[in-house]
Amino acid sequence: MISNMSPEVQPGEFAFISTQDKDLIAKLLPEAIGTFQEAEGLSLLVPLDLAGEAPLSMKCITLRVYSSLEGVGLTAAVSSALGEHHIPCNMVAAYNHDHVFIPADKCDQAMAILKALQRRAANTA
Repeated sequence: MISNMSPEVQPGEFAFISTQDKDLIAKLLPEAIGTFQEAEGLSLLVPLDLAGEAPLSMKCITLRVYSSLEGVGLTAAVSSALGEHHIPCNMVAAYNHDHVFIPADKCDQAMAILKALQRRAANTA
């Protein structure tokens, strides 16, 4: 999977927020690209311009390889490679692909790291 992950930066910037405010949830839910219910409130992943007060601006890198739950190691390899370069990431797994959310100002560096990881995996396959 790593040799075929084909990382691709998605347009726009995003932010994670958490709220229990039902009115805010109703307003943001149609625009959210992801949600997760936690004990503290509903976490929403929304376009940055909808997030309110100075949240961390995130970019999304989609790994364009089909990543089922039966695949092993993709998340660990990606997060480890980024972590070695002190780039925080939030991995979000969806049905078809994994998505890596990283601070917007680290996007170019993260892409270079992920492409190098992909090349190394392809050369050892």
